[in-house]
Amino acid sequence: MSSYLVTGGAGFIGSHLVEELLRRGHRVRIVDNLSSGKQDNVAAALAAARDGAASGAAGDIAPPEVIVGDVADADLARRAAEGVDVVLHQAAVPSVPISVNDPVGTNRANVDATVQLLVAARDAGVKRVVFAASSAVYGNHAELPKTEQSPTGPLTPYALQKLVGEQYLRMFSELYGLETVSTRYFNVFGPRQDPSSPYSGVISLFITAVLKDRPLTIFGDGGQTRDFTYVTNVVDGVLRAAEAPGIGGEVINLATGSCVSLNQLLATLKAITGSRIEPIYGATRVGDVRESLADISKAQRLLGYRPLVDFEEGLRRTVDWYRG
Repeated sequence: MSSYLVTGGAGFIGSHLVEELLRRGHRVRIVDNLSSGKQDNVAAALAAARDGAASGAAGDIAPPEVIVGDVADADLARRAAEGVDVVLHQAAVPSVPISVNDPVGTNRANVDATVQLLVAARDAGVKRVVFAASSAVYGNHAELPKTEQSPTGPLTPYALQKLVGEQYLRMFSELYGLETVSTRYFNVFGPRQDPSSPYSGVISLFITAVLKDRPLTIFGDGGQTRDFTYVTNVVDGVLRAAEAPGIGGEVINLATGSCVSLNQLLATLKAITGSRIEPIYGATRVGDVRESLADISKAQRLLGYRPLVDFEEGLRRTVDWYRG
């Protein structure tokens, strides 16, 4: 049994990581400022972990420790890292539009907090830090699929902040000997993604519109593609990255290795739900990437990673959750 710190553990992806860690019997500490995370997500993660635990083990799953606060605060970061084996750093402001409107505030959340956490982890003797990086770092470079060696070209403050975070992690590995891994996410979706939040992904917004028969706007022509990745796949990849030997300093794509256009996404949703909704097409948004597709061969080689849930099955599970 190991001790894990999950920053942003009350959020969408973070709470799924918490759920699986609890199910596996680990001790879990959460730090979240609750700007987008919710205590309800923590409760749901605990309940799901107990439901999914081996027979007779549910009663042995203790609730995670929750610290409400901001890891950009040095004192809080030190307290959070104390006595922890592994840090899963998920806390961020994961919004391109918000970063465009507030580059200073999002820099504090996405860069300053990462540096404070790395220093705290180094000083506390943490074994490994796994960072939630982003495919946004690739920008609009034409090369597909995106490998970890593909050129980067951040188009927004958010993308640049994530790239800077990766570079800090690599530097801490090389300079201080702190084991770090950056996992680049590609459009993660699934249960607990709040469609009312400004941080929401496109799938949560589409599902809400389809189920409630509300107007649906697609920015651009709908031909833009994404490597939509169900959250179970990301959880599996991150926990593999936390445990795999000999990967300190690495950057690894976590995705499915397939892409879907926004028009195809809507068509699949309509087929699943029986909806007849038709979209409204608006102007392309500043900073939006046209095409995104991951090469996941490095994750396969270093982590033994394989996607566990394909796009359509993940979409069905997510629709079922929203219906519930």
